[in-house]
Amino acid sequence: MLEKIRTYAKITNLWAIARRYFVNNFYDGMLTVLGILLGFFVIVLKGDQPTIDSHLVILTGVGSSISMLISGLTGSYLSEKAEQKKIKEELKKAMVIDVSEEQEEIEGDSDNIKEIEKAMLIKINQNIISKAQIRRRKEKKKFKTLQEKAEKFSSVIVSCINGGSPFLGGLIPLIPFLCVPSANLLIFIISFLIILICVILLGVFLGVVSKESIIKNVLQMTFAFFITILISIFLLS
Repeated sequence: MLEKIRTYAKITNLWAIARRYFVNNFYDGMLTVLGILLGFFVIVLKGDQPTIDSHLVILTGVGSSISMLISGLTGSYLSEKAEQKKIKEELKKAMVIDVSEEQEEIEGDSDNIKEIEKAMLIKINQNIISKAQIRRRKEKKKFKTLQEKAEKFSSVIVSCINGGSPFLGGLIPLIPFLCVPSANLLIFIISFLIILICVILLGVFLGVVSKESIIKNVLQMTFAFFITILISIFLLS
């Protein structure tokens, strides 16, 4: 089983795609919930309410995370399915071309065989040629089946990551609200710090994987985090 997974992953370059989907969607999930938290945060900050019911914050955040989960699963699956169909059609066209070329080769070989038979009075066994052709076609069919299985496996894994990563990214910032019945400014700040730490870790991960400057990747990812906070507070205050 593990050997099959390795083979499928190698054919489809699965792990590179999975890493990209995970980082991007985990990041999107956190920023989406960050925007929701900022709406409640501004209410507390303005003094309209000293605290917010944690249950209300959790329900809103989880509801958004579930939406991202379903959207990621279905959207990725449908897009991957369309890509597979396109690849299959291209393979069919390529196989038609191969068959045509093979037929031309066979016809050319038949002419040569007749000339050889006439010249040397030796009858060449056509069964050998037929068996060789059947063997080649079976090998092509086997390769095609392996390619299709790899693409199908990859689409399932990518769909799960595409839906699961934003869902997970949306749930992590809600952890502090699970610890208290009512959330004050301190709980919101702790949640923001959790998001910031996760963003920094994602930047470090990207820097290591891409073998680029870790600091550069961290700064790029934290920039969106602070911009989201500043714009949201400015517009909602």
